[in-house]
Amino acid sequence: MSRILHRHTKFELPFAARGEGPYVVDTKGKRYLDASGGAAVSCLGHNHPKVIEAIKNQLDAIPYAHTAFFTTEPAERLAEVLIEGAPEGIGRVYFVSGGSEAVEACLKIARQYYDEIGQPQRRHFIARWQSYHGNTLGALAVGGNLWRRRQFEPLLIESHHISPCYAYRGREPEETEEAYGLRVANELEGKILELGAETVIGFICEPVVGATAGAVPPVPGYLKRVREICDQYGILLILDEVMCGMGRTGSMYACEQDGVSPDLMAIAKGLGAGYQPIGAMLVCDKIYAAIASGSGFFQHGHTYMGHPTACAAGLAVQEVIREENLLQNVRDQGEALDAALHERFGNHANVGDIRGRGLFRGIELVADRTSKAPLDPLLQIHAKIKRNAMAGGLMCYPMGGTIDGQLGNHILLAPPFIIDESHVREIVDKLGDAVDAALEAAA
Repeated sequence: MSRILHRHTKFELPFAARGEGPYVVDTKGKRYLDASGGAAVSCLGHNHPKVIEAIKNQLDAIPYAHTAFFTTEPAERLAEVLIEGAPEGIGRVYFVSGGSEAVEACLKIARQYYDEIGQPQRRHFIARWQSYHGNTLGALAVGGNLWRRRQFEPLLIESHHISPCYAYRGREPEETEEAYGLRVANELEGKILELGAETVIGFICEPVVGATAGAVPPVPGYLKRVREICDQYGILLILDEVMCGMGRTGSMYACEQDGVSPDLMAIAKGLGAGYQPIGAMLVCDKIYAAIASGSGFFQHGHTYMGHPTACAAGLAVQEVIREENLLQNVRDQGEALDAALHERFGNHANVGDIRGRGLFRGIELVADRTSKAPLDPLLQIHAKIKRNAMAGGLMCYPMGGTIDGQLGNHILLAPPFIIDESHVREIVDKLGDAVDAALEAAA
């Protein structure tokens, strides 16, 4: 009997024994192609020798040093690498242990920034429905997934939500993508005016929505309009790239493809590729300058922030991505995966949409393609697909509640950056079998 409180208490998990590139092997010798990178984490696959060597070397030097007393070479070098390619205006990095911590840091420094510059009345954050920003209370409060929020609602700070940029569900038949994008972006302006611009701290969103909606990219012009609105009313733009960033969509930062620079950014997952727990907040120069010339102290902190071994792993991961030209492979194999998914599922009776960027792809399942009616949530299709996929040796990331936290189903794919076309074929073949078996069992 396991003494671990697993997130699911009603079934047993296999034991992971070792990793071999894009595969995980269990203690019985069964191999699973990791088509989701765990939770879009394992961007280099498993057991890359350079990353493991970097971790071992750092352990031999010094595993941990508290940031109240020391900085370390791997932390400083990793910060330099991240800033070299960061969006315009981003000048500082704050290392934490994961995505939720990175989002919490963004929320806290955003509030402190306005306090430092003499605008302490600002207290509101605006986010989008069907977003996911983490499971700590602050991150959960700005998140827009009702299923995740429901039990903890009494504990959450006040936050405000507008519509997502979700063209498959939200765009009217007569609307162009650009017109739709402007319409939903302008909801931000309406909410700011409703709350009073002088009371709003910032707007937070995922450039490409991950777990709760299934790799939903913005339509052209949407994020640029959001940036304009934030600038017009003097509020901060916070981008959550915890899942979609660090090369996952084919550029190091997802927002590059939309020509937008944020004031704050949260990254994690692919930053350390799962070799060590690490995340980071990226901070623009004006926020840093306000604190540096004011109190001189960011009122926040965690015991393991700036962890030397985690930073050594993250640095090695970023070096491997550059040395092996993996962003190009993300773009190439992303196109191959998109083509293969359309070939296999493009005319599938229960597939309504195939979307995403790079090696970040989503499939939305429906009961009817014409009406886009969702499947009955009681069928738990996403759970059946996951079980069937695992039985067939495939890890994928199906979820329910795609539309509103209750209705809708999607499958998220986020395979390692190292895959080739043989892995693309294996992913699509095994996923097709898993989907068909789940739908057949539910019929």
